[in-house]
Formats: sequence, C-alpha cells, structure tokens
Amino acid sequence: MQEKPVNKQGFRSFSDFYPFYLSEHRHPVSRLLHVIGSLAVLGLLAYALASGRYMLLWLLPVVGYGFAWIGHFVFEKNRPATFQYPLYSFMGDWKMLYQIITGKIGLKGD
Repeated sequence: MQEKPVNKQGFRSFSDFYPFYLSEHRHPVSRLLHVIGSLAVLGLLAYALASGRYMLLWLLPVVGYGFAWIGHFVFEKNRPATFQYPLYSFMGDWKMLYQIITGKIGLKGD
C-alpha cells in the first residue's frame, strides 16, 4: 500500500491533524469558549434561516471565531490553528464540539 503524501500543511489527513488540534485546545475555558461559539453559530444560523433575516449570516464567522480566538489569545496564549490550517481547523472545531457533547472528551485538556 502506498503511503499518503504529506500535504503542504504537513499533515497527511485530518486524522493526523486532529491530535495537534486538541493539543492547541487544552485550557478548559478555551474549550468552553469554543463550545459556546459553535453553539451560538448554530443558533444564529437557525434563527437567520427561519426568520428570513439573511443579513445576519455575515455574523456567523464573527460569533464563532470571536469566542474561539478569545480562548486562544487570553487563555491558551497561542495562535489559532485557523491561521495556518483553515479547513482542518474548521473541521476540528465541529469534531471537538461533538466529542465534548457526547462525553468522549471533556472540557479539561485530556
């Protein structure tokens, strides 16, 4: 079997990236802020679509990344992975949210 090539970001796949993503999200307040931001995005998206107030959709990245970046700059004291790995980081946000909600990982850096 041929080994998958390393992409330009240095990760062969999202599966290779995700442990790095979690290592950048160890502080419990940072993880909580990510959860709050992601849930707020889902709520805002539902409201905008249900009410027909589509102009609110431009707020989605502001709300989602606003909470997350506070977590990084204030609590993690690191640079958000979004700047270097935007797609994998976006995917990581949703996987981490799912894993926290389902109890697979906790708010404390596991």
